[in-house]
Amino acid sequence: MKADKILKNFSQIFCPSDIGHPLRGEEMSDAKVIENGYIAIKDGKILEIGSGEPNAELLDSTTEVIDYTGKMATPGLIDCHTHLVYGGSRENEFSKKLNGVSYLDILAAGGGILSTVNSTRDASFDTLYDKTSKLVDDMIIHGVTTVEAKSGYGLNWETEKKQLEVIKKIDEEHDMDLVSTFMAAHAVPPEYKERPDEFIDMIINEMLPKVKEEHLSEFCDIFCETGVFTSEQSKRLLQAAKDQGFKLRIHADEIDSIGGVDVAAELGSVSAEHLMVITDEGIGKLSKAHVIGNLLPGTTFSLMQDTYAPAKKMIEHGMAITLTTDSNPGSCPTSNLQFIMQLGTFMMKLTPIQVLNAVTINAAYSVCRNESIGSFDEGKNADITVFDCKNIDYPFYFFATNLVSEVYKNGNLVVQDRQLV
Repeated sequence: MKADKILKNFSQIFCPSDIGHPLRGEEMSDAKVIENGYIAIKDGKILEIGSGEPNAELLDSTTEVIDYTGKMATPGLIDCHTHLVYGGSRENEFSKKLNGVSYLDILAAGGGILSTVNSTRDASFDTLYDKTSKLVDDMIIHGVTTVEAKSGYGLNWETEKKQLEVIKKIDEEHDMDLVSTFMAAHAVPPEYKERPDEFIDMIINEMLPKVKEEHLSEFCDIFCETGVFTSEQSKRLLQAAKDQGFKLRIHADEIDSIGGVDVAAELGSVSAEHLMVITDEGIGKLSKAHVIGNLLPGTTFSLMQDTYAPAKKMIEHGMAITLTTDSNPGSCPTSNLQFIMQLGTFMMKLTPIQVLNAVTINAAYSVCRNESIGSFDEGKNADITVFDCKNIDYPFYFFATNLVSEVYKNGNLVVQDRQLV
């Protein structure tokens, strides 16, 4: 079969293994690294990868051949936990954090998520669409080709629907693929402040059926945390979501460990998010239940804390983990997954191979797109991130800089010389 395009002369190509499940434990340290490699593309799919000169059988007079001497390639990066759609910003809270005011104290005083809720409720669809599109543009320039995006800054049906419709429209119109998560249970809205159980009931009985009927999301998430939702409330909502056909996520063990991990393990959640204060017992439960740990070191960094999720311990106990931005206006205002990857090495002491596995094949499993993205297996989408460096170690050594020069999405060049095509 003849290739439409061949990208050749890569110094290295990082090739994670898709072994039929997320890479767990020691598997996260394994990957093939092809020297002097090429990638052949046909109809937007991976046709072949190899080393040296491409086979003559791949070429004819119509094949486009692109030379990437001195550069390194990975599968398109995947950011599997974000809160992209929101109104306003929260730089006014920055000085409070510098003065030691905690995240939960800011939330209790009406700031934090609730501040963004007010701004998002007031924002028009077009305002949210334009703001989110700019974030997505920046993400793809930094090498991300698929991103998960949550609602959760509406806390009422009108605004939650508006957020989900923004995600849906950008997914349809942008080169980036967006995976939608419904998260009305992100905080208790002021109108339900003394009645959180009634708010959960309303989500279950009124919002979830509408989300399903209008095909606005495939995942459901909840913030299980002190001062937000209890483990009992979280279990009740996620069980109802599961019964209605949603896949599950849960924010758990971010600030306090209050049972969210148990809910994730019991209900078979695809992932548990944050896990900064997870216990050894909790790690064991998630490992046994094969729940992916979506880890967000940028949140720890942004909140000026030192409680990074115990990633190495998770791997030692057989868990599958990802690294992801948590891109949001309050606790992690960034769109740069490369910086998060670097925090994975600098602060979590993960190896480059473990990090690259976390943001490619494991992240593909986290968003349930493993059959089409996350690795260079034949027939998968030709989503390719090209780094302007010679080897897989350099993007971790040379930090806080965008080293992605080109990005391919479904075989099409969408970023060239660090600019949108």
